[in-house]
Amino acid sequence: MLLAHPMKPKTIPFFLITSSLFFLFSCDVKNPRLNRIEGDDLGPKETFVEDLELGFRDTVYVPIYSDIYSETKDVRFKLTATLSLRNTSLQDSVYIEDIDYYDSQGNKVRSYIDKNLLLGPMQSIEYVVEEDDTVGGTGANFIINWGANTAGLKPVFQGVMISTHGQQGISFTTEGVSVSQSDK
Repeated sequence: MLLAHPMKPKTIPFFLITSSLFFLFSCDVKNPRLNRIEGDDLGPKETFVEDLELGFRDTVYVPIYSDIYSETKDVRFKLTATLSLRNTSLQDSVYIEDIDYYDSQGNKVRSYIDKNLLLGPMQSIEYVVEEDDTVGGTGANFIINWGANTAGLKPVFQGVMISTHGQQGISFTTEGVSVSQSDK
């Protein structure tokens, strides 16, 4: 007579399951939880105005990186760059006359506006240099000419760079620097 031996189920060690799941989800796949917006329906709309006589004008330089060096001078990490323009005044408007994008050699690549842009009190607006747009290079920058009816306004102009590839991610900001001011 044969005795039935109950078969013991084979167990897979927990670390094999978790490491398999880790490798499965760490592939270079775009995160489905990110908001994908067709058009820019959620962002503020641009408002343009005719030429104005402004009492104060300034030019601001904002460094932007479309890519940065990684490991060696021959390997670059591509970035998505956002130029953020923020009016910090609760009462006064800021007028943006030019937003020009320059590459590392100082060549103007493109202009983002061709009319005067109105930033109302506390309004913000953004312009994006997409990750695959590396024409600017590591030394890219924006020159912003802006003005206001009164001196003393302090809008914030920043560059925000970000990218992720697999498990590696990078993000950082840059601040705009005034390169010339003039009171009329």
